[in-house]
Amino acid sequence: MRPTPLFIRQRFKDRFDEWLDGLSGISRKIMSDKITTEAWYALDEAMIEPTAKICDLFFAGEKKGAWEVGRFSADYSLWGLYRLFVKIGSPLHLVEKATQVFSTYYRPSRMEITERGRNHAVARILEFSEPNELVEMRIGGWIERALEISGCTDVQSDITHSLARGDPYTQFISEWK
Repeated sequence: MRPTPLFIRQRFKDRFDEWLDGLSGISRKIMSDKITTEAWYALDEAMIEPTAKICDLFFAGEKKGAWEVGRFSADYSLWGLYRLFVKIGSPLHLVEKATQVFSTYYRPSRMEITERGRNHAVARILEFSEPNELVEMRIGGWIERALEISGCTDVQSDITHSLARGDPYTQFISEWK
């Protein structure tokens, strides 16, 4: 959540107030106040609504905006010492760690690697309390950018199945060189 207002401030700084004013009272408060890691926020107000507003205002309603926020979030979260660990570790290790961290951000949820290879990985969200395409897109963007940060080139990440669209799981297929 913390990266969301920073994304707007960096990419669309002259329109930050327009974005913020377009949010409901609860979302506006979450995005305006200092977000703490100890607090628990409702997914709709803390992520889905602000991301939907980003897509509407800055990406002509396209969900690509959620993917871009996910990429920005990877840059935000994988800095400093974390970036060093990401760069010296293998891409597969990075994806495996991401699946472990997933359940700490979203409760209840479960994500696991279902296939691994030298230049690819398949991750699936098997349990998620509030499936939403924008959240899936943010996660996909995060995975893609995290792999790039780790040193992978020609990264391709795709969502091939979606809980939000009624599939039994959300599947992310990532390939790289």
